[in-house]
Amino acid sequence: MAISTIDIQSFSERLVGNLSKVIVGKIQTLELTTVGLLCQGHLLIEDVPGVGKTILARSLAKSLGCSFKRIQFTPDMLPSDVTGVSIFNQVTRQFEFRPGPIMAQIVLADEINRATPKTQSALLEAMEERQMTVDGITYPLPRPFMVLGTQNPIEYEGTFPLPEAQLDRFLLKIRLGYPGMNDEIRVLELQQIRHPIETLEAIISQEELQEAQEAVKKVYVSPAVKKYIVDAVRQTREHADVYLGASPRGSLGLFKAGQARAAMLGRDYVLPDDIKALATAVLGHRMVVNPAARLRNLSSEKVIQEILANLSVPGGDLSGGLLRS
Repeated sequence: MAISTIDIQSFSERLVGNLSKVIVGKIQTLELTTVGLLCQGHLLIEDVPGVGKTILARSLAKSLGCSFKRIQFTPDMLPSDVTGVSIFNQVTRQFEFRPGPIMAQIVLADEINRATPKTQSALLEAMEERQMTVDGITYPLPRPFMVLGTQNPIEYEGTFPLPEAQLDRFLLKIRLGYPGMNDEIRVLELQQIRHPIETLEAIISQEELQEAQEAVKKVYVSPAVKKYIVDAVRQTREHADVYLGASPRGSLGLFKAGQARAAMLGRDYVLPDDIKALATAVLGHRMVVNPAARLRNLSSEKVIQEILANLSVPGGDLSGGLLRS
C-alpha cells in the first residue's frame, strides 16, 4: 500500500524525535532537515564552531542506516580528493577507479568555503545530477544521496565565498545556534559518560524513506499557491536593494519544500503559511544584496520578510477538493 501524508507525519515525528536524542532543543532546525531529506535536497549549515553541525549529519545518517562520509575541505584540496581518481594497476595493466568520499549516501562537506572554487565545483554535478564524471566515465551515486555543507559565518583567512551556482544547489540554508540555558545543561548531562550518538539506532529504513520521498511529490499545490510562490521569487529579482535575485531553481525548491512541510503536518495540500514558513530558508542564500543595502544592515532575510509582508495572500479553498468531512 502506498505511503500517505499521515504516514509522512509519523515518519517526520519519529525522525525528529530520534535526532533530538543527540541535537537538543533544536526542533525547528531538525524539522527543516527533514524537509530537505523528503525533497531529496541538500542542506547548507552556517554557524559558529561547536554547535553540532557535524553531529547533525552523523546522526541523520545513523537514523536512516545510510553510509556516511566526511570531507574536510582545505585550501590545498584537489577535485580528485572529492570525486576519486583512476589509478593504473601494474598487474592487470588497466586503470582502476578508486572512488572518493562523494560516493556515500550522506556526505558532510565540512567547511566547504575553505576550498578553492575549482574544488568546490567538483560537487556541482553530484548535487544536481546525482552522478559524477571522472576521466570521461560517468558513475551514478548511491540513493538516497544528500550533501550537508557546513560553513562558518565568521570571516577567517583562507576562506573562499561559495559561487552562486554552488549556493543555488542547496535547497535550504539552516542554522543551529547556541542552545538555551536548560538545553546546554541537558547536553552536559547527556555526554557525561559517553556521547548519545554512540547508542543512536536506525529507526527508518531506506525503503521507507524512498516511499516517503515519492509520496511528497503527490501533495496538491493549487494554482493560486503556485502563483504566490512565483510572485515571491520574481519580486526578489525586481527588488531595488537586490543585486541578484533567486533563480527558477529557487521557485522549484520552495514548491517542493512546501509539499514536504504540508505532508509533515498531515495535510495533502499546500497552504500559503507553508510557503511563508520556508521562504527565508529556501531563498535567502540564493540572493545577493547590493553593497549599499548591506551598509544599511539590510540582509536577504529582511528583504524576503518585506516581500512577504507586501504580497497578497491567496484565499478560498486551496485544497483542490481534498478537504475531508
